Amino acid sequence: MIKLNSILLLVGLAVGISLPHAQADTDVIGIQPKHLHADYWQNKQEAAERLLLSETQISTLNQRTFKQQEELQNLSELPAALSADALKAAINQISSVPGSDRFYADGTKLSQEDYQRYLDNLNVAAVKANNPIRYAMVTERTNMRRFPSAEKTYNQGMDLDIDRFIETGLFPGDALAIFHESKDGQWYLARAYHYLAWLPKSAVALGSKAEVLDYGQQTPFVVVTAAKVFTNYNPQEPQLSEKQLDMGVRMPLLDNQAVKHYLYGQNPYASYVVKLPYREDNGALSFKPALISRNQELHQGYLPFNKANLIQQGFKFLGERYGWGHDYNARDCTGFVSEIYRSFGILMPRNSGEQGYGSYGQNTRFNADSSEQDKLAALKKLQVGDLIYIPGHVVMYLGEEQGQPYVIHDVHGMSYTDAQGNYYQGGLNGVSVTPLLPLRLSESTSYLDRIYSIKSVR
Repeated sequence: MIKLNSILLLVGLAVGISLPHAQADTDVIGIQPKHLHADYWQNKQEAAERLLLSETQISTLNQRTFKQQEELQNLSELPAALSADALKAAINQISSVPGSDRFYADGTKLSQEDYQRYLDNLNVAAVKANNPIRYAMVTERTNMRRFPSAEKTYNQGMDLDIDRFIETGLFPGDALAIFHESKDGQWYLARAYHYLAWLPKSAVALGSKAEVLDYGQQTPFVVVTAAKVFTNYNPQEPQLSEKQLDMGVRMPLLDNQAVKHYLYGQNPYASYVVKLPYREDNGALSFKPALISRNQELHQGYLPFNKANLIQQGFKFLGERYGWGHDYNARDCTGFVSEIYRSFGILMPRNSGEQGYGSYGQNTRFNADSSEQDKLAALKKLQVGDLIYIPGHVVMYLGEEQGQPYVIHDVHGMSYTDAQGNYYQGGLNGVSVTPLLPLRLSESTSYLDRIYSIKSVR
């Protein structure tokens, strides 16, 4: 997730760079209608469907990534319980008071009393010498938060799109280790494979460690390859009715015979029958079959990892509104690239710095001594799907147009210098295709100036 005090601005013309004229009805320079179609970029690629990594190679990559990145946690390797010191450290890791002022939507500055309410609900007094770890599974799309509270806060700029207490999103089927419970009994402190934070108890179901961790290993399985799919309407089981499942969600695939060719009043032959986690009234985990119509995009097994699919998966989000920390039922820049790669079975850390500085993949690093020429030379070697990092942001490479690199990314703001040398500020606030070299963070700083890492996941 982006971790900047100010929101990134983007998209503009740099001196001496010739770009195609934009459409008359858009203020995004360098964009023509053809650029907004996946096949335009796919057709530019040689051997677009050649496999970049096999399933075995991806499995090896994931194992290596989990060993290299301390932000990632294999839940099966957690101890049976946490000591008091370990649990308190986990609470303090996520739930510290911010170093800068925060405000509610009406402009009221958070007071010491406000923070004390949040700190009291951490329930530190309930920490014992030995704290058994429980396990759970996400049953509905939800968000993890800094404190056990749904109250939204903002920085001094009062950008109401950026809730500073939200951390990330989780999807049905995500496995969790439960470390602690809030004082009001409404929140769990939970560890997902890539994050530790608070989430509402109502969005998860408690089960045994074995059943929680086994779910994601069952075969055969299907993976969501659209931006979002929905289960069929179900008048008998409202919890399973029109349930949203985001890109990369993996579900065991059931045989029609397992439901005797009739499920919830519908013949399943024109649908996928999948196994979904279900939250019983007492909060316990069970599993039930659900239907997803075959007119929606699921793939049996993970998608083949190739250039054509990398481009296609990115374009399935095109135009989706930006959602900081998976807010707004959407995603942010790192959520965007993570969900794309998750549809191939490739896992990565959550935050941009963890990704950009991470040692997994093939990495090209830059520092304050790197010249513009060094960076431009590296950009000439980009491959489709490569990830380019600047502080707090990531973009994915699509290809070249008239010698200039183009990218797709989930981004908030927009700025550029026009042909007359005037600095322009606008907004994108969604998944967008843009040229890379013109992008600006401010009137004096370009994206190129701040690129610190290029990552090729190969």
